[in-house]
Amino acid sequence: MSSSSTFAEAPEQAIDTLNLEKHIDIDAPIDVVWDSLIEEMGATFAPNKGNEMSMKVEAWPGGRWYRDLGNGAGHLWGHVQVIKPPKLLEVCGPLFMSYPAMNHLQYRLTAEGESSTHLKLTHRTLGFLDPEHTKGVHSGWQEILDNIRKIAARRMKK
Repeated sequence: MSSSSTFAEAPEQAIDTLNLEKHIDIDAPIDVVWDSLIEEMGATFAPNKGNEMSMKVEAWPGGRWYRDLGNGAGHLWGHVQVIKPPKLLEVCGPLFMSYPAMNHLQYRLTAEGESSTHLKLTHRTLGFLDPEHTKGVHSGWQEILDNIRKIAARRMKK
Protein backbone atom coordinates (compact mmCIF):
# COMPACT_ATOMS: atom_id res chain seq x y z
CA MET A 1 0.00 0.00 0.00
CA SER A 2 1.52 3.28 -1.00
CA SER A 3 0.28 6.79 -0.72
CA SER A 4 1.41 9.95 -2.34
CA SER A 5 0.70 13.54 -1.51
CA THR A 6 0.97 16.63 -3.60
CA PHE A 7 1.64 19.94 -1.93
CA ALA A 8 1.23 23.22 -3.68
CA GLU A 9 3.14 26.07 -2.16
CA ALA A 10 1.16 29.23 -1.63
CA PRO A 11 2.79 32.50 -2.61
CA GLU A 12 4.55 34.23 0.25
CA GLN A 13 2.38 36.82 1.98
CA ALA A 14 3.45 39.30 4.60
CA ILE A 15 1.62 39.78 7.86
CA ASP A 16 -0.11 43.16 7.88
CA THR A 17 -1.59 45.34 10.57
CA LEU A 18 -4.54 47.68 10.70
CA ASN A 19 -4.98 50.40 13.29
CA LEU A 20 -8.18 52.41 12.93
CA GLU A 21 -9.62 54.95 15.36
CA LYS A 22 -12.90 56.82 14.93
CA HIS A 23 -14.69 59.30 17.19
CA ILE A 24 -18.29 60.43 17.28
CA ASP A 25 -20.28 62.70 19.60
CA ILE A 26 -23.88 61.67 20.23
CA ASP A 27 -26.59 63.88 21.73
CA ALA A 28 -27.82 61.33 24.26
CA PRO A 29 -26.89 60.23 27.79
CA ILE A 30 -24.28 57.49 28.11
CA ASP A 31 -26.86 54.82 29.14
CA VAL A 32 -28.91 55.50 26.00
CA VAL A 33 -25.80 55.32 23.79
CA TRP A 34 -24.74 52.06 25.47
CA ASP A 35 -28.14 50.46 24.80
CA SER A 36 -28.00 51.77 21.22
CA LEU A 37 -24.54 50.23 20.74
CA ILE A 38 -25.74 46.82 21.97
CA GLU A 39 -28.80 47.07 19.70
CA GLU A 40 -26.62 47.96 16.69
CA MET A 41 -24.34 44.96 17.35
CA GLY A 42 -27.38 42.69 17.43
CA ALA A 43 -30.30 42.23 15.10
CA THR A 44 -30.06 45.68 13.47
CA PHE A 45 -26.36 45.30 12.55
CA ALA A 46 -26.26 46.15 8.84
CA PRO A 47 -22.90 47.44 7.59
CA ASN A 48 -23.60 46.39 4.00
CA LYS A 49 -25.76 49.28 2.85
CA GLY A 50 -28.70 48.27 5.03
CA ASN A 51 -28.60 44.50 4.57
CA GLU A 52 -29.28 43.14 8.06
CA MET A 53 -27.04 40.24 8.99
CA SER A 54 -28.98 38.47 11.80
CA MET A 55 -26.24 39.20 14.33
CA LYS A 56 -26.43 38.22 17.98
CA VAL A 57 -24.36 39.56 20.84
CA GLU A 58 -24.11 37.93 24.24
CA ALA A 59 -23.28 40.95 26.39
CA TRP A 60 -21.19 39.29 29.13
CA PRO A 61 -17.50 38.32 29.50
CA GLY A 62 -16.78 35.48 27.08
CA GLY A 63 -20.07 36.03 25.26
CA ARG A 64 -20.17 35.49 21.53
CA TRP A 65 -20.79 38.03 18.79
CA TYR A 66 -21.93 36.02 15.80
CA ARG A 67 -24.05 35.88 12.68
CA ASP A 68 -26.89 33.41 13.12
CA LEU A 69 -27.89 31.82 9.81
CA GLY A 70 -30.25 29.35 11.50
CA ASN A 71 -30.12 25.56 11.75
CA GLY A 72 -26.79 25.69 13.61
CA ALA A 73 -25.04 27.60 10.79
CA GLY A 74 -23.35 30.95 11.14
CA HIS A 75 -20.14 32.95 11.51
CA LEU A 76 -18.31 33.72 14.75
CA TRP A 77 -17.17 37.34 14.75
CA GLY A 78 -15.63 37.36 18.20
CA HIS A 79 -15.90 37.01 21.94
CA VAL A 80 -16.57 39.71 24.50
CA GLN A 81 -13.19 40.27 26.13
CA VAL A 82 -14.13 43.18 28.41
CA ILE A 83 -17.54 44.61 29.26
CA LYS A 84 -18.06 47.46 31.72
CA PRO A 85 -21.50 48.95 31.04
CA PRO A 86 -21.99 51.72 30.10
CA LYS A 87 -18.38 52.71 29.43
CA LEU A 88 -16.40 49.97 27.72
CA LEU A 89 -16.88 46.99 25.41
CA GLU A 90 -14.02 45.03 23.84
CA VAL A 91 -14.39 42.15 21.39
CA CYS A 92 -11.59 39.96 20.04
CA GLY A 93 -11.87 37.48 17.19
CA PRO A 94 -11.89 37.15 13.41
CA LEU A 95 -14.77 39.64 12.84
CA PHE A 96 -15.62 39.60 9.11
CA MET A 97 -12.29 38.04 8.09
CA SER A 98 -12.40 34.41 6.99
CA TYR A 99 -8.63 34.03 6.88
CA PRO A 100 -5.76 34.08 9.39
CA ALA A 101 -6.27 37.34 11.26
CA MET A 102 -6.91 38.45 14.82
CA ASN A 103 -8.94 41.56 15.56
CA HIS A 104 -9.44 43.64 18.67
CA LEU A 105 -12.43 45.98 18.64
CA GLN A 106 -12.97 48.53 21.41
CA TYR A 107 -15.92 50.83 22.02
CA ARG A 108 -15.16 53.40 24.74
CA LEU A 109 -17.97 55.71 25.86
CA THR A 110 -17.41 58.91 27.85
CA ALA A 111 -20.23 61.01 29.27
CA GLU A 112 -19.97 64.65 28.23
CA GLY A 113 -22.30 66.20 30.80
CA GLU A 114 -25.71 64.62 31.31
CA SER A 115 -27.01 64.71 27.76
CA SER A 116 -24.08 63.95 25.44
CA THR A 117 -21.68 61.04 24.95
CA HIS A 118 -18.36 60.73 23.19
CA LEU A 119 -17.90 57.33 21.53
CA LYS A 120 -14.44 56.21 20.47
CA LEU A 121 -14.08 53.10 18.31
CA THR A 122 -10.68 51.44 17.93
CA HIS A 123 -10.14 48.49 15.57
CA ARG A 124 -6.77 46.79 15.46
CA THR A 125 -5.87 43.78 13.33
CA LEU A 126 -2.89 41.53 12.78
CA GLY A 127 -2.83 38.92 10.02
CA PHE A 128 -2.87 38.14 6.32
CA LEU A 129 -5.21 41.01 5.42
CA ASP A 130 -7.31 41.20 2.29
CA PRO A 131 -6.65 44.61 0.67
CA GLU A 132 -10.39 44.99 -0.06
CA HIS A 133 -11.15 44.70 3.64
CA THR A 134 -8.58 47.31 4.61
CA LYS A 135 -10.07 49.68 2.03
CA GLY A 136 -13.68 49.21 3.15
CA VAL A 137 -13.19 49.10 6.90
CA HIS A 138 -13.09 52.90 7.35
CA SER A 139 -16.44 53.56 5.68
CA GLY A 140 -17.95 50.43 7.23
CA TRP A 141 -17.19 51.48 10.80
CA GLN A 142 -18.33 55.03 10.07
CA GLU A 143 -21.66 53.68 8.87
CA ILE A 144 -21.99 51.65 12.08
CA LEU A 145 -21.21 54.68 14.25
CA ASP A 146 -23.78 56.72 12.32
CA ASN A 147 -26.33 53.94 12.93
CA ILE A 148 -25.62 54.02 16.67
CA ARG A 149 -26.30 57.78 16.59
CA LYS A 150 -29.61 57.20 14.74
CA ILE A 151 -30.70 54.51 17.20
CA ALA A 152 -29.88 56.81 20.13
CA ALA A 153 -31.89 59.64 18.54
CA ARG A 154 -34.85 57.29 18.09
CA ARG A 155 -34.58 56.14 21.72
CA MET A 156 -34.49 59.77 22.93
CA LYS A 157 -37.81 60.47 21.16
CA LYS A 158 -39.62 57.70 23.07
